[in-house]
Amino acid sequence: MSEAVPLRRQNRFAAAYARLHGRPVEGVPRWIVIAAHATTWVVLPSCLWRLAFGVFGLPVAEHPDIPGGGRGDTPSAIPQWAYMIILCAVSEGLAFLTVGLVSTWGERVPRRVPLLGGRRVPTLAAVVPAALGSLAIMSICAFFFVGGHKNENFDKTFAHDWQLDLLYVSYAPLLAWGPLLAVVTVAYYLRRRKQ
Repeated sequence: MSEAVPLRRQNRFAAAYARLHGRPVEGVPRWIVIAAHATTWVVLPSCLWRLAFGVFGLPVAEHPDIPGGGRGDTPSAIPQWAYMIILCAVSEGLAFLTVGLVSTWGERVPRRVPLLGGRRVPTLAAVVPAALGSLAIMSICAFFFVGGHKNENFDKTFAHDWQLDLLYVSYAPLLAWGPLLAVVTVAYYLRRRKQ
């Protein structure tokens, strides 16, 4: 007699991640699913840098010679810590929407959503904002990484070389966000067009 092999318990993190992101649509290539999920991860380092800088006050970009310690320019209507948290939440939220392009909730509105639950998501209602978002992200990244972010105090903001290096290491993954979104958007459009 052979003993039954116990089923392997699923990792709790993986189970929670799957519940949050939804089930991938059947037939979506694995590499497209990975690309969609990668968007949330490429945004994360810049969010962590912002939180370190603007919320926790860690010395990732401060210089004593600049008024305010090189704290940056934020809207005056809200405190800097709140602005940084909102910016991180919006960035991650927008990146998370890419997962909808490979998940069932990106083709049919979940039933728990009032008034719209169960309805089919029109293809262009997802493709047009995603395509425009991809172009906007690529344009913004190109502008800032080519030097559009620099002003007369930019170099003075970083008292140490490691601070500037950390900034670039934290923001460099954002360069992948636009192209990843573009690839997933094209795959979504081609898949939905056949339906």
